[in-house]
Amino acid sequence: WGTVGVLSSSRDYLDMRSALRLGGRILSRPLVSRALPRAAIRFSSTASSSPIAVDPSTGRCSICKNPHCTPGAHCALGWKDPAKPNKASTMPSPSGPTALEAAAQVYVPTYVKPPVVFVSGKGCYLYDDKGTEYIDFTAGIAVTSLGHSDPGVVKAISEQASKMLHSSNLFHTAPAIKLAHSLIVKSTFDKVFFANTGTEANEAALKFSRKYARLHFGGDKEGFCKTEFIAFTHGFSGRSMGSLSATHKKKYRSPFEPLIPGVHFAEFNDLASVAKVMSSSRTCAVIVEPIQGEGGITPAAPDFLRGLRAICDKNDVLLIADEVQCGLGRTGSLWAHSAYGIQPDIMTLAKPLANGLPIGATLVVEKVAQAIESGEHGSTYAGGPLVTHVAAHVLERISQPSFLEEVTRKGEYLIEKIKELDPKNEKIREIRSPGGLFIGVEFYKPVKDLVSKAMDRKVLLVNAGENVLRLCPPLTVTTEEIDKVVAVIKECMAD
Repeated sequence: WGTVGVLSSSRDYLDMRSALRLGGRILSRPLVSRALPRAAIRFSSTASSSPIAVDPSTGRCSICKNPHCTPGAHCALGWKDPAKPNKASTMPSPSGPTALEAAAQVYVPTYVKPPVVFVSGKGCYLYDDKGTEYIDFTAGIAVTSLGHSDPGVVKAISEQASKMLHSSNLFHTAPAIKLAHSLIVKSTFDKVFFANTGTEANEAALKFSRKYARLHFGGDKEGFCKTEFIAFTHGFSGRSMGSLSATHKKKYRSPFEPLIPGVHFAEFNDLASVAKVMSSSRTCAVIVEPIQGEGGITPAAPDFLRGLRAICDKNDVLLIADEVQCGLGRTGSLWAHSAYGIQPDIMTLAKPLANGLPIGATLVVEKVAQAIESGEHGSTYAGGPLVTHVAAHVLERISQPSFLEEVTRKGEYLIEKIKELDPKNEKIREIRSPGGLFIGVEFYKPVKDLVSKAMDRKVLLVNAGENVLRLCPPLTVTTEEIDKVVAVIKECMAD
């Protein structure tokens, strides 16, 4: 073995593994876990990296700029090949006119995005890097319910950011306790678990359901099988492995199969279909969106959700209400399921809870909470003081009866304006809404071109399935802004 390189403490273990590919050997992984300022790596004398050159202007390694590199030795950041040019010198700038070109080179290609870069927003408007104004009728896919850069939200962020950002779930923080208390007081649930996203909230719901069944129905016995779930056609629960298993769309599922076993799909709004896959000995929970979002803004029929609750009770099965998109005032009610007069065992929340900051929440009734023990689930970042402080502010405003009444009124106004666009239903097949500002406009043909044409006219829209236009603006949208957007939709339909 030859020289010893040194990594600064800011480099993580994955970086050191990369160094191994060049012939290095990590001397002591515990060095990293003890957070010592340096971690030693020995490099084979046959390593492919060449001796470093020192930048005379800085006295540092010309490859990695690391002050710990020793002249004459190999570069401590050995995964960088000195024979190759520095990436920063060859890549386009991430700002200014080359930003889109840079984006194409640095992102994993999971999204198809239009050629625009947004830099700021205010209320229902977004502004790109050229100063062009767009009306945002997507609200970040039903997220920014109070609009962009809302003064109250900005103030809440500033207040908490100046105090504390993170402490982990090893300790209590005042904002998290306040938000949890508010969620419980304003709902019919008893306990809350915080997550970072909707998919995480649903993952927790699935895990809690299995643990509850294991605890109450003989999970310690050989042959225990009450571990299965029922989800629904056209339902969307998320993209992590558990929640993706409960997501119906083949496009999302097939690249990552096999998924979590034991998930059965029933037809949405069809109790007979549920009965066919329900088993008191195998099914532990049913997960359902009271209003399917990705599935085309399709509300559950009242008799369907009530019947689903009855079937679950009959078979000792938990009922999970996925309100990640449809909850928190979007329908004109604080909770979407409350309009159906049912009590789920678990409810999941996320999108609008902190108006754009990442947060999820899994609310449970007492019997479910009692099944969970310390250490069985957790998250480093979830329920942090910044996001919970902001979420408490958002929840307090959205939950006001006068605010929810306005959402209902503006939703009714928007539906009437959409109806005027096609009174004979020659282009629009159906308008669906559970109430509030959550409206699906189903056309006879795909809406992709309509969305594109609207963007050309500086209006941002989003689909929900191939033929459905999803109207989910900020809940603070004005009737004047609604009129502007409807006028643009009319123009696009006429093209």
